[in-house]
Amino acid sequence: MPDTQVAAAPRQLAPRASATTAPARLPATARKPAAQRWRRFASPLVLVVLWQAASMAGLIPPRTLAAPTTVLASTWELIETGELPYHLLVSLGRVLTGFTLGVTTGAALALVAGLSRLGEEVVDAPMQMLRTMPFLALVPLFILWFGIGETPKIALVALGATFPVYLTLFAGIRGTDPKLAEAARVFGLDRRGLIRHVILPGALPSALVGLRYALGSAWLSLVIAEQINATAGIGFLINDAREFLRTDVIVVGLVVYALLGLGADALVRLVERRALAWRPGLLKA
Repeated sequence: MPDTQVAAAPRQLAPRASATTAPARLPATARKPAAQRWRRFASPLVLVVLWQAASMAGLIPPRTLAAPTTVLASTWELIETGELPYHLLVSLGRVLTGFTLGVTTGAALALVAGLSRLGEEVVDAPMQMLRTMPFLALVPLFILWFGIGETPKIALVALGATFPVYLTLFAGIRGTDPKLAEAARVFGLDRRGLIRHVILPGALPSALVGLRYALGSAWLSLVIAEQINATAGIGFLINDAREFLRTDVIVVGLVVYALLGLGADALVRLVERRALAWRPGLLKA
């Protein structure tokens, strides 16, 4: 057989491309995130369905826990009357004010203790003692010191947000790689430049984790703070509902607290992705 025919034979076996060929399917890795999102919401949905079924069957009395449909109806009623938005704005104002004070105080104390040995000796021991004190034990003192107005509520929220920021930022500063600091000095950076360009950027990931913990602590502190003779706020709404055995309104308040905490955490995650875009681990996510 001639060489040209031998060479042409394999090419005849190759299938021709057809215009009607079905489009290629997406790889499993591309479909995986959507499936994961659905599975993430599946278990809470199943729990709500079981809760509704148990309520309709009489296994969960309304006095013990209202049915999901009752909770939804109560939520709509509170929104229509303007009661829920009013209490929500009051709680948001308290937590934002207290959170801002707490983060500012915690960051300032962490910088003093983390950047100076003398500052650590002066600041760290009192902070370690204060952070172990339970909030409920401080409530009577706060009432004696600040009265029963807004000040003790904001002070409790600020206290709850201070310690996570202080601990994580202090650990981030002290955890800076000494080799990076040595390299910065070789390149001629003074102490101010070292802090600005090496220590603080290196401590930023740890500080952002502390910010997320601080948000959670701030909301928990708000729940306690709004039990102190409050006349408005989500905590007041829950307390008032407890007096009248309105479990549906109590669940509404708890769900609002949960959604606010979830939203705040998502906001910090967004800031984290923006601020730490230089980290290889985040670029792959």
